[in-house]
Amino acid sequence: GPPDAPRHGSKNRCAPSFVRYGELSWSLTSPRDWALLMRTYILRRLLLMIPTLLGVSVLIFIAMRVIPGDPLRSIAGEGQLYVLSDEELAVVRHSLGLDRALHIQYLAWLVDIFKGDLGFSFWRDKEPIRDLVLRRGPITVEIAVMAMFIAWAVGLPVGMISAMKRNSLVDNVLRFIVTLFMAIPNFWLALTFILVAVLWFSWRPPLEIIQLWDDPVRNMQIIVGPALALGIAMGAVIARMTRATVLETLGEDYVRTARAKGLGPRVVVWRHVLRNALLPVVTLSGIQLGALLGGTVAVERAFSVPGLGFTLIFAIIQRDWMLIQNLVLLFGTATVVVNFAVDLTYGWIDPRIRYN
Repeated sequence: GPPDAPRHGSKNRCAPSFVRYGELSWSLTSPRDWALLMRTYILRRLLLMIPTLLGVSVLIFIAMRVIPGDPLRSIAGEGQLYVLSDEELAVVRHSLGLDRALHIQYLAWLVDIFKGDLGFSFWRDKEPIRDLVLRRGPITVEIAVMAMFIAWAVGLPVGMISAMKRNSLVDNVLRFIVTLFMAIPNFWLALTFILVAVLWFSWRPPLEIIQLWDDPVRNMQIIVGPALALGIAMGAVIARMTRATVLETLGEDYVRTARAKGLGPRVVVWRHVLRNALLPVVTLSGIQLGALLGGTVAVERAFSVPGLGFTLIFAIIQRDWMLIQNLVLLFGTATVVVNFAVDLTYGWIDPRIRYN
């Protein structure tokens, strides 16, 4: 190891007993030290989530208050379904707490969130937003998880094969296909899938919400189409990133040393190259998964999937500000949680990050 690598017998209880940077092989002095190290690492990341989530909530709250236009006027103003006088609007604002100071409104909103009360939607017959999220949220989560699985199943092997066969005919063909799918918008890909499935296979997916635990077969009929359209598009991006990182890693000194020691190409790739090349791919995947959990409006619209992204767009059109405010906070929280999971994955892939 390098001169600054921790040595065996160090006074630091959490110091590794040996380090081999090429193989990323670490050994702690005892299981107790390893558990302490991981607990500290996780606790630090959890503490960082608190100010991040508070900052997200503040930005959302302020943004909803500075947007031009009065949402109550758009619901109960001139030319709308309900016409209320200024006095009646004042009564409505008081009942909703909109006449209070902004900091009081913000604190009351946070208290309601901690209680699990997300309020009611204006345009859905006073439907609780919590029930709306619990009903439509699982569909969006299923699409996001399956799309990410497809993206890794397609992108990782394609990127590795392209890198291992650099500048060959196989590499050029794969790069052309990857570039093509990166350039195609995912909503156009979704429409193509729909036309092919309907015209060739007489595919008729259910239009109502069917949960996985109620009817797995019909639920998969709803999920598979959007997941394929999103997964193939994201798989092209992952393949491009994988190829670049694998090529960079193949030029490292420890890879040349492993080859000089007589290790076979498969061992070199799986034990030395792939694990070191995964960090940028994991980062990219975390960003993509966070965007997916926020809802993919175009694809959900193309497949008529009643997910949360589709719900958010209609809430914006209808100026349902309470639904907008809580959905955006939910999407921001999902992104923060995904980033936390990515941080933990870093520590598992590269123990140097966990140690530092």
